[in-house]
Amino acid sequence: MGNNDKKIITISREFGSGGRLIGKRLAEKLDVPFYDKQLLDRIAEESGFSKEMIKDAEMKAKNSFLYSLASAMGTSESGPESLSLNERFFLAQFDTIRRIADEGSCVIVGRCSDYVLRGMPEASHIFVYAEEKDKIKRAVQEYGVPEDEVRKLMKDTDKARANYYAYHTGRKWGEHVNYSLSIDSGYIEIEDIVDLIVQYTKVRRFSQA
Repeated sequence: MGNNDKKIITISREFGSGGRLIGKRLAEKLDVPFYDKQLLDRIAEESGFSKEMIKDAEMKAKNSFLYSLASAMGTSESGPESLSLNERFFLAQFDTIRRIADEGSCVIVGRCSDYVLRGMPEASHIFVYAEEKDKIKRAVQEYGVPEDEVRKLMKDTDKARANYYAYHTGRKWGEHVNYSLSIDSGYIEIEDIVDLIVQYTKVRRFSQA
């Protein structure tokens, strides 16, 4: 399969922006595998780590100091065993995402997948964001988050994602230079965003770097 046939699309998103739904609809439209919760299942299966432990690792990063401290504390052993659990979770995630991308076209949501697949010519990296009022409305109406809890959950989730991303990649989460395309989902319907991304993947020029 040539570069123009293979399409790898990563979706990074702010909480409440609808990024996961966009990724799911995009995969359905392109008829390619979709990895969100399925990605956690596969990482767990291939690494032997508990899915819950891997899932919780990112949210622990909402306190950047404690996460950095825990991540820096390995063991007295040498080799891979000397790495902290946080580092081993990330490496397991890294290896699984690379294998998935090598297998063929797909849509991957989150898990620093834009960083893991940086430099892959067939990969397009999308960041989905929105204004606070639009994210709150979606979180309450579509995600079922209680209105009195939504602001804290949104803040904690995005803070954890940003800290986790920064620690493991050395880059700033949401910074436009890290993505192929950034979209404000508050002004465009989900299906139109999906069509926009599909069109982008059709017309973009593939770097051979």
